[in-house]
Amino acid sequence: MIDNYLILPVAIHLFAAILLLFLWRRTVAHRIVSIATSFIVMLLSIRLFSKVYNGNILIMEAGSWKAPFGIVFVADVFSCTLVLLTSFAALAVSIFSSAGISRSRILYGYFPIFHFLVMGLNGAFLTGDIFNLYVWFEVIIISSFVLMTLGGRKAQVEGAVKYMAMNILASTFFLTGIGILYGITGTLNMADLSIKIAALENRNLVNITALFFIIGFGIKAAVFPLYFWLPSSYHTPPSAVVATFGGLLTKVGIYALFRISTLIFVPDEFTKNLLLFIAVFTILTGSFGALIKRNIRRMFSYLIVCHIGFMIGGLAMFTGVAITGALIYLFHDIMVKTNMFLIAGLIRQLKGTMNMDKLGGLYTDYPKISLLIAIVLFSLAGIPPLSGFWPKLYLFEAGFINRQYILIGAIIIGSFITLYVIAKMWADVFWKNPPENDGRGEELKDSFATLSLSKKTMLVSPIVFLAAISLYLGFCAQNITEVAERITSEMLDTTPYIEAVLGKTY
Repeated sequence: MIDNYLILPVAIHLFAAILLLFLWRRTVAHRIVSIATSFIVMLLSIRLFSKVYNGNILIMEAGSWKAPFGIVFVADVFSCTLVLLTSFAALAVSIFSSAGISRSRILYGYFPIFHFLVMGLNGAFLTGDIFNLYVWFEVIIISSFVLMTLGGRKAQVEGAVKYMAMNILASTFFLTGIGILYGITGTLNMADLSIKIAALENRNLVNITALFFIIGFGIKAAVFPLYFWLPSSYHTPPSAVVATFGGLLTKVGIYALFRISTLIFVPDEFTKNLLLFIAVFTILTGSFGALIKRNIRRMFSYLIVCHIGFMIGGLAMFTGVAITGALIYLFHDIMVKTNMFLIAGLIRQLKGTMNMDKLGGLYTDYPKISLLIAIVLFSLAGIPPLSGFWPKLYLFEAGFINRQYILIGAIIIGSFITLYVIAKMWADVFWKNPPENDGRGEELKDSFATLSLSKKTMLVSPIVFLAAISLYLGFCAQNITEVAERITSEMLDTTPYIEAVLGKTY
């Protein structure tokens, strides 16, 4: 069903970014426009999700060129759900940024670049063309590189170099795979590719082509052994920037892996075993990395890696139950990881540092904020009945059905280490007595107390907002499960997707 409505989450962020360029030195206007834009896109995303979930898959043909010859945008339940979750995260980060990003960084163009980044994310989720997906990935990479270096501190530049180097490598593999794919099929439309790849007799060439995409998307998703760039770079930019990165950027890689694995390159036995190997070692290396970190953001960075392995494990088993579990975990992870890095930024405002050796007494000083943070921490750790608990039940069920006991063991280890490091963080940051100084004899300062009420509200309210969504994901798990099962059904039976894009006479 053709409907140009679906392009609005992309177009409005583009319009906002261009408008903000004309308001370059008006920092107050930047804050207002950013929050208003994010709120409007959130409402549009809710409407788009409702239209698709209660109706048909929507498409938009760029320039009125019919698929597979023209670029097509496709809104199915999977893409709409991720656009919706992205809109929640973007609104929270916009509000937090209004108080948490310094005026100097705003004058460097923080808000326009932020909206270019979100535009790229929405474009990647909605595109139905594999080369167009590459273009959106490049928009994301360029925008995120600028955000990562904004301010020009040495640590930021060093982290950005590692980030950019690995992403250029990922793009090289991605583009090479696209070239081979076009050479053997003569098309770049993903629905058309689904038909033509299935008809190819040379399966070895198909599998080799698939490996290029697995490596390219694997680097972007930060899987083993290609993840080291993430903890080396995510601790350097401001917390508002890293909240967007931690919650959304790696998930674009996961989305792409799920999309190509169900639509184009259906995994064979070798690919499943490869993904299982990657999943197990991603979980273990990420969890053991988090175990030894004393900086809050470094620890969270390794937990991103660890929990990416849960989703890869669900894809590797490639059953309805496993994919459903991986999708529910994906929804949970976007919300909770965005929130965790906002919390890290709030802790820095409260105590002036994110080094757990120099922190303490937060519960005594700020009991209400501490209880709010506890909800998010419990969700991250998967304490029942919160959002991190339910997807693991599906993954365990799929693991036992498929006799993937090594993966089950890795998920258990990753879950217990997550619980341990979160408990240790709670004890060190919230319960223990605070040190008298920062270790260099300088007294720790509470900059939060000096902020105005409006700024305090802007720092805390996004965390409340995302925590409420996480609570909904946990306490209304039945509704989330229905959405995930609907997406799983559309993934395993791609006929409705292909018919929506190419027509019923394909």
